[in-house]
Amino acid sequence: MENSNKLLITDTTMRDGQQSLIATRMSTESMLPILEVVDKLGFYSIEMWGGATFDSCLRFLKEDPWERLRKFRSVMKNTKLQMLYRGQNMLGYKNYPDDLVEIFLRKAVENGMDIVRVFDALNDERNFETSVNALKKDNAHAQLAICYTISDVHTIDYFVGLAKRLEDMGADSICIKDMAGLLLPEVAYELVTRIKKVTKVPLQLHSHCTCGMAEMSYFKAVEAGVDVIDTALSPFALGTSQPSTEVMVEAFKGTLRDTGIKQSELKIASDHFKPLREEALASGLLDPKVLTVDIAGLMYQVPGGMLSNLISQLKQQNSLDKYQAVLEEVPKVRADLGYPPLVTPSSQIVGTQAVMNVMSGQRYKLVPKETKELVRGMYGKTPVPISEEITKTIIGDEKPITERPGGLLKPGYKAAEAEMQQYKEQEEDVLSYALFPQVALDFFKFRQAQKYQVDPSLADKEGKVYPV
Repeated sequence: MENSNKLLITDTTMRDGQQSLIATRMSTESMLPILEVVDKLGFYSIEMWGGATFDSCLRFLKEDPWERLRKFRSVMKNTKLQMLYRGQNMLGYKNYPDDLVEIFLRKAVENGMDIVRVFDALNDERNFETSVNALKKDNAHAQLAICYTISDVHTIDYFVGLAKRLEDMGADSICIKDMAGLLLPEVAYELVTRIKKVTKVPLQLHSHCTCGMAEMSYFKAVEAGVDVIDTALSPFALGTSQPSTEVMVEAFKGTLRDTGIKQSELKIASDHFKPLREEALASGLLDPKVLTVDIAGLMYQVPGGMLSNLISQLKQQNSLDKYQAVLEEVPKVRADLGYPPLVTPSSQIVGTQAVMNVMSGQRYKLVPKETKELVRGMYGKTPVPISEEITKTIIGDEKPITERPGGLLKPGYKAAEAEMQQYKEQEEDVLSYALFPQVALDFFKFRQAQKYQVDPSLADKEGKVYPV
Protein backbone atom coordinates (compact mmCIF):
# COMPACT_ATOMS: atom_id res chain seq x y z
CA MET A 1 0.00 0.00 0.00
CA GLU A 2 1.34 3.45 -0.88
CA ASN A 3 2.63 5.27 2.18
CA SER A 4 1.17 8.77 1.88
CA ASN A 5 1.39 9.81 5.51
CA LYS A 6 4.18 7.96 7.27
CA LEU A 7 3.81 7.64 11.05
CA LEU A 8 6.93 8.96 12.79
CA ILE A 9 8.45 7.42 15.90
CA THR A 10 10.37 9.03 18.76
CA ASP A 11 12.12 6.25 20.68
CA THR A 12 12.43 6.94 24.42
CA THR A 13 14.45 3.87 25.49
CA MET A 14 17.46 5.92 26.55
CA ARG A 15 15.50 8.52 28.56
CA ASP A 16 11.91 7.94 29.62
CA GLY A 17 11.95 4.19 29.02
CA GLN A 18 14.83 3.62 31.40
CA GLN A 19 13.68 6.43 33.73
CA SER A 20 10.25 4.82 34.14
CA LEU A 21 11.54 1.30 34.78
CA ILE A 22 15.04 1.49 36.30
CA ALA A 23 15.16 4.98 37.85
CA THR A 24 17.45 6.37 35.10
CA ARG A 25 20.45 4.21 36.02
CA MET A 26 21.51 3.29 32.47
CA SER A 27 25.09 4.43 31.94
CA THR A 28 26.41 6.19 28.85
CA GLU A 29 28.91 3.39 28.25
CA SER A 30 26.12 0.79 28.15
CA MET A 31 24.33 2.75 25.40
CA LEU A 32 27.20 3.86 23.19
CA PRO A 33 27.87 0.51 21.42
CA ILE A 34 24.38 0.41 19.85
CA LEU A 35 24.07 4.07 18.82
CA GLU A 36 25.28 3.54 15.23
CA VAL A 37 22.59 0.89 14.72
CA VAL A 38 19.88 3.06 16.31
CA ASP A 39 20.96 6.00 14.16
CA LYS A 40 20.11 4.05 10.98
CA LEU A 41 16.73 2.68 12.08
CA GLY A 42 14.70 5.59 10.72
CA PHE A 43 13.40 7.15 13.94
CA TYR A 44 12.19 10.74 13.78
CA SER A 45 14.15 11.39 16.99
CA ILE A 46 15.49 9.68 20.07
CA GLU A 47 14.78 11.10 23.50
CA MET A 48 18.04 10.61 25.39
CA TRP A 49 18.52 13.61 27.72
CA GLY A 50 16.68 15.83 30.18
CA GLY A 51 14.05 14.68 32.66
CA ALA A 52 15.84 12.88 35.49
CA THR A 53 18.90 11.85 33.41
CA PHE A 54 20.84 14.95 34.40
CA ASP A 55 20.46 14.45 38.16
CA SER A 56 21.01 10.69 37.86
CA CYS A 57 24.24 11.07 35.83
CA LEU A 58 25.78 13.31 38.48
CA ARG A 59 24.33 11.68 41.61
CA PHE A 60 24.42 7.95 40.92
CA LEU A 61 26.52 7.27 37.82
CA LYS A 62 29.32 9.78 38.49
CA GLU A 63 29.11 10.91 34.87
CA ASP A 64 29.08 14.36 33.30
CA PRO A 65 25.65 14.65 31.60
CA TRP A 66 27.09 17.15 29.13
CA GLU A 67 29.67 14.60 28.05
CA ARG A 68 26.84 12.10 27.45
CA LEU A 69 25.19 14.57 25.08
CA ARG A 70 28.45 15.21 23.22
CA LYS A 71 29.15 11.48 22.83
CA PHE A 72 25.68 10.81 21.43
CA ARG A 73 26.01 13.71 18.99
CA SER A 74 29.40 12.51 17.76
CA VAL A 75 27.90 9.13 16.78
CA MET A 76 24.37 10.02 15.70
CA LYS A 77 24.48 11.83 12.35
CA ASN A 78 21.04 10.94 10.92
CA THR A 79 18.67 11.09 13.88
CA LYS A 80 17.51 14.13 15.83
CA LEU A 81 18.39 14.19 19.54
CA GLN A 82 15.58 15.19 21.87
CA MET A 83 15.32 16.18 25.53
CA LEU A 84 12.63 16.92 28.13
CA TYR A 85 12.84 20.33 29.82
CA ARG A 86 10.57 21.62 32.61
CA GLY A 87 10.39 25.20 31.36
CA GLN A 88 11.11 27.61 34.19
CA ASN A 89 11.85 24.57 36.43
CA MET A 90 14.62 23.55 33.95
CA LEU A 91 15.69 20.06 35.14
CA GLY A 92 15.15 20.79 38.84
CA TYR A 93 12.16 21.11 41.13
CA LYS A 94 11.64 24.87 41.53
CA ASN A 95 11.58 27.96 39.31
CA TYR A 96 14.98 29.24 38.16
CA PRO A 97 15.92 32.74 36.92
CA ASP A 98 15.59 33.59 33.24
CA ASP A 99 19.34 33.85 32.66
CA LEU A 100 19.90 30.24 33.79
CA VAL A 101 17.02 29.00 31.62
CA GLU A 102 18.47 30.80 28.58
CA ILE A 103 22.14 29.84 29.11
CA PHE A 104 21.24 26.19 29.76
CA LEU A 105 19.29 25.93 26.50
CA ARG A 106 22.04 27.66 24.55
CA LYS A 107 24.64 25.21 25.88
CA ALA A 108 22.32 22.24 25.23
CA VAL A 109 21.96 23.27 21.58
CA GLU A 110 25.69 24.02 21.24
CA ASN A 111 26.47 20.53 22.54
CA GLY A 112 24.18 18.89 19.98
CA MET A 113 20.52 19.01 21.07
CA ASP A 114 17.97 19.33 18.24
CA ILE A 115 14.48 19.16 19.78
CA VAL A 116 13.59 20.46 23.24
CA ARG A 117 10.22 19.33 24.62
CA VAL A 118 9.22 22.03 27.09
CA PHE A 119 6.41 21.54 29.59
CA ASP A 120 5.04 23.31 32.64
CA ALA A 121 3.53 21.41 35.55
CA LEU A 122 0.59 23.84 35.73
CA ASN A 123 0.16 24.35 31.96
CA ASP A 124 0.79 28.06 32.67
CA GLU A 125 1.80 29.52 29.29
CA ARG A 126 3.85 32.27 30.98
CA ASN A 127 6.28 29.60 32.20
CA PHE A 128 7.07 28.67 28.55
CA GLU A 129 7.98 32.19 27.42
CA THR A 130 11.66 32.35 28.34
CA SER A 131 12.38 28.86 26.96
CA VAL A 132 10.60 29.51 23.65
CA ASN A 133 12.37 32.84 23.10
CA ALA A 134 15.74 31.26 23.91
CA LEU A 135 15.18 28.31 21.54
CA LYS A 136 14.15 30.69 18.73
CA LYS A 137 17.44 32.58 19.21
CA ASP A 138 19.34 29.27 19.20
CA ASN A 139 17.59 28.06 16.00
CA ALA A 140 16.43 24.92 17.79
CA HIS A 141 13.09 23.10 17.61
CA ALA A 142 10.75 24.15 20.42
CA GLN A 143 8.21 21.41 21.08
CA LEU A 144 5.70 22.69 23.62
CA ALA A 145 3.88 20.06 25.67
CA ILE A 146 0.38 20.00 27.13
CA CYS A 147 0.29 18.09 30.42
CA TYR A 148 -2.79 15.90 30.01
CA THR A 149 -4.83 15.16 33.10
CA ILE A 150 -8.41 14.51 34.21
CA SER A 151 -10.50 16.89 36.32
CA ASP A 152 -13.67 18.95 36.13
CA VAL A 153 -11.76 21.77 34.45
CA HIS A 154 -9.53 19.71 32.13
CA THR A 155 -12.02 19.34 29.27
CA ILE A 156 -11.22 18.76 25.60
CA ASP A 157 -12.09 22.44 25.00
CA TYR A 158 -9.47 23.42 27.62
CA PHE A 159 -6.72 21.38 25.91
CA VAL A 160 -7.64 22.49 22.38
CA GLY A 161 -7.53 26.14 23.48
CA LEU A 162 -4.16 25.59 25.17
CA ALA A 163 -2.74 23.92 22.03
CA LYS A 164 -3.75 26.91 19.91
CA ARG A 165 -2.19 29.37 22.38
CA LEU A 166 1.06 27.37 22.43
CA GLU A 167 1.20 27.43 18.63
CA ASP A 168 0.64 31.19 18.71
CA MET A 169 3.55 31.49 21.17
CA GLY A 170 5.89 29.98 18.59
CA ALA A 171 5.74 26.20 19.11
CA ASP A 172 7.43 24.32 16.23
CA SER A 173 5.38 21.28 17.26
CA ILE A 174 2.97 20.35 20.06
CA CYS A 175 3.04 17.27 22.29
CA ILE A 176 0.14 15.80 24.26
CA LYS A 177 2.07 14.63 27.32
CA ASP A 178 0.00 11.97 29.11
CA MET A 179 2.41 11.33 31.98
CA ALA A 180 0.03 9.14 34.02
CA GLY A 181 -1.44 7.10 31.17
CA LEU A 182 -4.94 8.54 31.74
CA LEU A 183 -5.87 9.23 28.10
CA LEU A 184 -8.76 7.01 26.98
CA PRO A 185 -8.93 5.82 23.34
CA GLU A 186 -12.06 7.73 22.28
CA VAL A 187 -10.84 10.86 24.06
CA ALA A 188 -7.50 10.53 22.24
CA TYR A 189 -9.33 10.38 18.90
CA GLU A 190 -11.43 13.47 19.62
CA LEU A 191 -8.55 15.45 21.17
CA VAL A 192 -6.18 14.81 18.25
CA THR A 193 -8.93 15.50 15.67
CA ARG A 194 -9.82 18.83 17.23
CA ILE A 195 -6.22 20.01 17.86
CA LYS A 196 -5.33 19.17 14.23
CA LYS A 197 -8.28 21.32 13.07
CA VAL A 198 -7.09 24.48 14.87
CA THR A 199 -3.28 24.12 14.54
CA LYS A 200 -0.88 23.68 11.62
CA VAL A 201 2.27 22.44 13.41
CA PRO A 202 3.05 18.69 13.85
CA LEU A 203 1.32 16.94 16.78
CA GLN A 204 3.02 14.27 18.90
CA LEU A 205 1.57 11.92 21.54
CA HIS A 206 3.42 10.71 24.64
CA SER A 207 1.81 8.26 27.06
CA HIS A 208 2.60 5.53 29.60
CA CYS A 209 1.19 2.00 29.89
CA THR A 210 0.62 2.43 33.65
CA CYS A 211 -3.18 2.11 33.42
CA GLY A 212 -3.20 -0.29 30.43
CA MET A 213 -4.67 2.23 27.96
CA ALA A 214 -1.69 3.57 26.00
CA GLU A 215 -1.59 1.19 22.99
CA MET A 216 -5.34 1.59 22.37
CA SER A 217 -5.08 5.36 22.71
CA TYR A 218 -2.09 5.45 20.33
CA PHE A 219 -4.07 3.48 17.75
CA LYS A 220 -7.02 5.89 17.91
CA ALA A 221 -4.70 8.93 17.88
CA VAL A 222 -2.95 7.62 14.75
CA GLU A 223 -6.35 7.08 13.10
CA ALA A 224 -7.14 10.72 13.94
CA GLY A 225 -3.92 11.90 12.28
CA VAL A 226 -1.33 12.35 15.04
CA ASP A 227 2.08 12.84 13.40
CA VAL A 228 4.50 11.27 15.89
CA ILE A 229 4.19 8.76 18.76
CA ASP A 230 6.63 8.03 21.61
CA THR A 231 7.64 4.38 22.07
CA ALA A 232 10.42 2.40 23.77
CA LEU A 233 12.26 -0.72 22.59
CA SER A 234 10.60 -3.79 24.13
CA PRO A 235 13.16 -4.51 26.91
CA PHE A 236 12.34 -1.08 28.39
CA ALA A 237 8.70 -0.75 27.30
CA LEU A 238 5.30 -1.33 28.95
CA GLY A 239 4.47 -1.11 32.66
CA THR A 240 5.12 2.48 33.72
CA SER A 241 7.04 3.05 30.45
CA GLN A 242 5.81 3.63 26.88
CA PRO A 243 4.28 1.16 24.39
CA SER A 244 6.78 -1.07 22.59
CA THR A 245 8.43 0.33 19.46
CA GLU A 246 8.39 -3.09 17.76
CA VAL A 247 4.66 -3.59 18.44
CA MET A 248 3.68 -0.14 17.18
CA VAL A 249 5.81 -0.55 14.04
CA GLU A 250 4.12 -3.91 13.34
CA ALA A 251 0.63 -2.57 14.12
CA PHE A 252 0.82 -0.02 11.29
CA LYS A 253 2.82 -2.13 8.81
CA GLY A 254 1.18 -2.22 5.39
CA THR A 255 -1.22 0.61 6.23
CA LEU A 256 -1.23 4.21 5.04
CA ARG A 257 0.67 5.06 8.25
CA ASP A 258 3.44 2.44 7.78
CA THR A 259 6.56 3.69 9.62
CA GLY A 260 8.98 2.17 7.10
CA ILE A 261 11.08 0.82 10.00
CA LYS A 262 12.29 -2.78 9.58
CA GLN A 263 11.71 -5.31 12.38
CA SER A 264 14.95 -7.16 11.56
CA GLU A 265 16.94 -3.98 12.27
CA LEU A 266 14.89 -3.13 15.37
CA LYS A 267 15.72 -6.58 16.73
CA ILE A 268 19.46 -5.83 16.68
CA ALA A 269 18.89 -2.72 18.80
CA SER A 270 16.42 -4.48 21.07
CA ASP A 271 18.79 -7.43 21.63
CA HIS A 272 21.43 -5.00 22.89
CA PHE A 273 19.13 -3.84 25.71
CA LYS A 274 17.89 -7.30 26.78
CA PRO A 275 20.94 -8.10 28.99
CA LEU A 276 20.63 -4.65 30.62
CA ARG A 277 17.03 -5.46 31.52
CA GLU A 278 18.02 -8.89 32.89
CA GLU A 279 20.77 -7.33 35.02
CA ALA A 280 18.30 -4.76 36.37
CA LEU A 281 15.79 -7.51 37.24
CA ALA A 282 18.45 -9.65 38.94
CA SER A 283 19.76 -6.73 41.02
CA GLY A 284 16.29 -5.57 42.07
CA LEU A 285 16.72 -2.26 40.26
CA LEU A 286 13.81 -3.25 38.00
CA ASP A 287 10.93 -3.97 40.37
CA PRO A 288 8.31 -6.31 38.79
CA LYS A 289 5.64 -4.06 40.37
CA VAL A 290 6.30 -1.36 37.78
CA LEU A 291 5.57 -3.85 34.99
CA THR A 292 1.96 -4.45 36.02
CA VAL A 293 -1.18 -2.50 35.14
CA ASP A 294 -2.33 -0.31 38.03
CA ILE A 295 -5.89 0.89 37.55
CA ALA A 296 -5.54 3.09 40.66
CA GLY A 297 -4.04 5.66 38.31
CA LEU A 298 -7.38 6.09 36.53
CA MET A 299 -9.27 6.21 39.83
CA TYR A 300 -7.00 8.72 41.60
CA GLN A 301 -5.18 10.35 38.62
CA VAL A 302 -1.87 9.44 40.25
CA PRO A 303 1.15 8.75 37.98
CA GLY A 304 3.14 5.54 38.60
CA GLY A 305 6.20 7.36 39.96
CA MET A 306 4.04 9.26 42.42
CA LEU A 307 2.44 6.00 43.68
CA SER A 308 5.86 4.52 44.48
CA ASN A 309 6.89 7.78 46.17
CA LEU A 310 3.80 7.71 48.41
CA ILE A 311 4.52 4.08 49.39
CA SER A 312 8.13 5.03 50.18
CA GLN A 313 7.08 7.97 52.41
CA LEU A 314 4.60 5.80 54.33
CA LYS A 315 7.10 2.94 54.76
CA GLN A 316 9.61 5.35 56.32
CA GLN A 317 6.98 6.24 58.92
CA ASN A 318 5.83 2.62 59.43
CA SER A 319 2.38 3.67 58.23
CA LEU A 320 1.75 1.63 55.10
CA ASP A 321 -1.69 0.81 56.55
CA LYS A 322 -2.66 4.43 55.73
CA TYR A 323 -1.97 3.99 51.99
CA GLN A 324 -5.65 3.84 50.99
CA ALA A 325 -6.48 6.90 53.10
CA VAL A 326 -3.64 8.82 51.43
CA LEU A 327 -4.80 7.76 47.95
CA GLU A 328 -8.27 9.07 48.73
CA GLU A 329 -6.81 12.32 50.11
CA VAL A 330 -4.76 13.05 46.96
CA PRO A 331 -7.73 14.14 44.74
CA LYS A 332 -9.07 16.29 47.62
CA VAL A 333 -5.72 18.11 48.04
CA ARG A 334 -5.47 18.48 44.27
CA ALA A 335 -8.90 20.13 44.14
CA ASP A 336 -7.96 22.43 47.07
CA LEU A 337 -4.77 23.49 45.27
CA GLY A 338 -6.46 24.47 42.01
CA TYR A 339 -6.38 21.14 40.12
CA PRO A 340 -2.70 21.07 39.08
CA PRO A 341 -1.77 18.23 36.70
CA LEU A 342 0.20 15.64 38.69
CA VAL A 343 3.66 15.83 37.18
CA THR A 344 7.03 16.97 38.59
CA PRO A 345 7.07 19.07 40.76
CA SER A 346 3.30 19.41 41.47
CA SER A 347 2.89 15.63 41.95
CA GLN A 348 5.46 15.69 44.77
CA ILE A 349 3.79 18.74 46.37
CA VAL A 350 0.27 17.27 46.30
CA GLY A 351 1.48 13.80 47.37
CA THR A 352 3.51 15.04 50.33
CA GLN A 353 0.67 17.29 51.49
CA ALA A 354 -1.79 14.36 51.30
CA VAL A 355 0.57 12.21 53.42
CA MET A 356 0.92 15.01 56.01
CA ASN A 357 -2.85 15.56 56.15
CA VAL A 358 -3.48 11.87 56.85
CA MET A 359 -0.54 11.37 59.24
CA SER A 360 -1.32 14.46 61.36
CA GLY A 361 -5.02 13.64 61.53
CA GLN A 362 -5.86 17.25 60.68
CA ARG A 363 -5.92 18.73 57.19
CA TYR A 364 -3.23 21.40 56.62
CA LYS A 365 -2.03 21.31 60.22
CA LEU A 366 1.45 20.70 58.75
CA VAL A 367 2.24 22.53 55.50
CA PRO A 368 5.65 22.18 53.79
CA LYS A 369 7.39 25.13 52.15
CA GLU A 370 6.60 23.85 48.62
CA THR A 371 2.81 23.85 49.24
CA LYS A 372 3.07 27.43 50.54
CA GLU A 373 5.05 28.45 47.43
CA LEU A 374 2.41 26.87 45.17
CA VAL A 375 -0.37 28.79 46.95
CA ARG A 376 1.72 32.01 46.81
CA GLY A 377 1.79 31.64 43.01
CA MET A 378 5.54 31.04 42.87
CA TYR A 379 5.09 28.03 40.55
CA GLY A 380 2.65 29.89 38.31
CA LYS A 381 -1.10 30.14 37.82
CA THR A 382 -3.10 27.04 38.79
CA PRO A 383 -5.78 25.80 36.31
CA VAL A 384 -8.49 27.19 38.61
CA PRO A 385 -7.96 29.82 41.33
CA ILE A 386 -7.30 28.50 44.84
CA SER A 387 -10.16 29.45 47.19
CA GLU A 388 -9.74 32.29 49.70
CA GLU A 389 -10.40 29.82 52.50
CA ILE A 390 -7.55 27.46 51.49
CA THR A 391 -5.25 30.40 50.74
CA LYS A 392 -5.84 31.84 54.23
CA THR A 393 -5.35 28.41 55.87
CA ILE A 394 -1.99 27.91 54.15
CA ILE A 395 -0.41 31.39 53.90
CA GLY A 396 -2.55 33.50 56.25
CA ASP A 397 -3.09 37.11 55.16
CA GLU A 398 -0.26 37.03 52.62
CA LYS A 399 -1.28 38.05 49.09
CA PRO A 400 -0.41 35.56 46.29
CA ILE A 401 1.54 37.01 43.36
CA THR A 402 -0.17 37.41 39.98
CA GLU A 403 2.85 38.11 37.74
CA ARG A 404 5.10 35.58 35.96
CA PRO A 405 7.19 33.97 38.76
CA GLY A 406 10.41 33.76 36.74
CA GLY A 407 10.35 37.53 36.27
CA LEU A 408 10.70 38.04 40.05
CA LEU A 409 13.94 36.06 40.35
CA LYS A 410 17.38 37.72 40.29
CA PRO A 411 19.87 36.46 37.67
CA GLY A 412 21.62 33.34 38.99
CA TYR A 413 24.50 32.41 36.67
CA LYS A 414 27.22 34.74 38.02
CA ALA A 415 26.41 33.96 41.65
CA ALA A 416 26.56 30.21 40.95
CA GLU A 417 29.86 30.63 39.07
CA ALA A 418 31.41 32.55 41.99
CA GLU A 419 30.43 29.79 44.44
CA MET A 420 31.96 26.92 42.43
CA GLN A 421 34.78 28.70 40.58
CA GLN A 422 37.54 26.38 41.89
CA TYR A 423 35.90 23.37 40.22
CA LYS A 424 34.97 24.97 36.90
CA GLU A 425 36.43 23.14 33.91
CA GLN A 426 33.76 24.22 31.41
CA GLU A 427 30.89 26.71 31.33
CA GLU A 428 28.47 23.77 31.57
CA ASP A 429 29.74 22.97 35.09
CA VAL A 430 28.21 26.22 36.37
CA LEU A 431 24.81 25.07 35.09
CA SER A 432 25.18 21.64 36.70
CA TYR A 433 25.98 23.38 39.99
CA ALA A 434 23.12 25.89 39.70
CA LEU A 435 20.64 23.01 39.28
CA PHE A 436 22.01 20.58 41.87
CA PRO A 437 24.58 22.36 44.08
CA GLN A 438 25.59 19.59 46.51
CA VAL A 439 25.24 16.75 44.01
CA ALA A 440 27.34 18.65 41.46
CA LEU A 441 30.04 19.48 44.05
CA ASP A 442 30.28 15.81 44.99
CA PHE A 443 30.68 14.96 41.31
CA PHE A 444 33.33 17.66 40.75
CA LYS A 445 35.36 16.33 43.71
CA PHE A 446 35.05 12.81 42.33
CA ARG A 447 36.17 14.05 38.89
CA GLN A 448 39.21 15.79 40.36
CA ALA A 449 40.11 12.72 42.38
CA GLN A 450 39.86 10.53 39.27
CA LYS A 451 42.06 12.92 37.33
CA TYR A 452 44.79 12.80 39.95
CA GLN A 453 44.03 9.21 41.01
CA VAL A 454 43.48 10.34 44.57
CA ASP A 455 40.94 8.93 47.00
CA PRO A 456 38.19 11.63 47.36
CA SER A 457 38.37 11.16 51.14
CA LEU A 458 41.85 12.69 51.01
CA ALA A 459 40.50 16.06 49.86
CA ASP A 460 41.17 19.01 52.16
CA LYS A 461 38.41 20.96 53.94
CA GLU A 462 37.64 23.01 50.85
CA GLY A 463 37.37 19.89 48.72
CA LYS A 464 40.62 20.46 46.80
CA VAL A 465 42.72 17.44 45.94
CA TYR A 466 46.33 17.55 44.83
CA PRO A 467 48.47 15.35 42.59
CA VAL A 468 50.48 12.82 44.51
